[in-house]
Amino acid sequence: MELIELYIQEVTRRLPEKNRGDIALELQSTIEDMLPVDHTEQDVKAVLLKLGDPVILASRYRDRPMHLIGPRYFDVYICLLKMILPIAAVISLIGLVGDNPFRDMGNTVVDAILIIIGKGITGIISTGIQVFFWLTLSFAILERMDTSKDQSPLTKDLKPWTPENLKVMPNISKKKAVPMIEIFASLLGLSVFAALYFNAANLLGVYEKRNGSLIFVTPSFNQDVLNSYWLLVSCVIIMGVLLAIYKLFLGRWTLKLALFHAIYQLLYTLAFIIIISNPDLLNPEFLAYQRTLFSIDEWKSSIYWGLILIFIIFAAYDTYQGFRKAKIR
Repeated sequence: MELIELYIQEVTRRLPEKNRGDIALELQSTIEDMLPVDHTEQDVKAVLLKLGDPVILASRYRDRPMHLIGPRYFDVYICLLKMILPIAAVISLIGLVGDNPFRDMGNTVVDAILIIIGKGITGIISTGIQVFFWLTLSFAILERMDTSKDQSPLTKDLKPWTPENLKVMPNISKKKAVPMIEIFASLLGLSVFAALYFNAANLLGVYEKRNGSLIFVTPSFNQDVLNSYWLLVSCVIIMGVLLAIYKLFLGRWTLKLALFHAIYQLLYTLAFIIIISNPDLLNPEFLAYQRTLFSIDEWKSSIYWGLILIFIIFAAYDTYQGFRKAKIR
């Protein structure tokens, strides 16, 4: 079979069957017009090389694009993907907290943390795959339904680019930006904290290794006391989630965000002080166990004030960092 026939076959086999005959004749005529009367094989190769790759030439004859997402929608597609993926991940983590994360926990606090982190990561990946699939499918269908002749790339507002678009381009300093990993880490941390707090009697306490197994001897905290602060702790968790979502939408530190962050630091520090100030917070059996090992009564006051001081220092430093980043230009 001659090179010309092979070339035409390579082009037309990628086209709808109803158009193959006409396009084959058109392509045959075009090639013959480009060849000299007494052409050689080298002349044919030169013409075919000029016409280019059969795949690209076939794409020019097709009414529909041969790529999944073309240049016209690619920028909008990527922009929406970056916007929706983090939101879906946040919703997934919030769902983890609300979907009874205490089920199927292991026997130790390490097991519990690993299970919660595993569920969080699995949920984020699963949600991400679904978002990626449905968004990609939607854009692929949208691109194939677009019958307009103008194929110039669209901007984020689905309009052709103009110099006016440059005025709304964000110019965020790296030091001022809120890293995505920081948002995910705070949400994951809140999930772990909520799971541990409301299940402390089963996870936080003294473990002893007996007969090769780790045995839970006694819980550290009085669960009834912890549960009595459920409303305060729930407010801290909800406010932490809202703060993370606010960071996600802003993407950078502002004075409003720094103020919100400072209020959150104040709230959870106060909550911490109120809860550890309860004299019945620690389980009596845990205290009795510790007294067999340490002179805990002598250090009780120092530990109490030390923890409060450390919490206040960290909260103050975190608050300062928020305002410092907000003032960066």
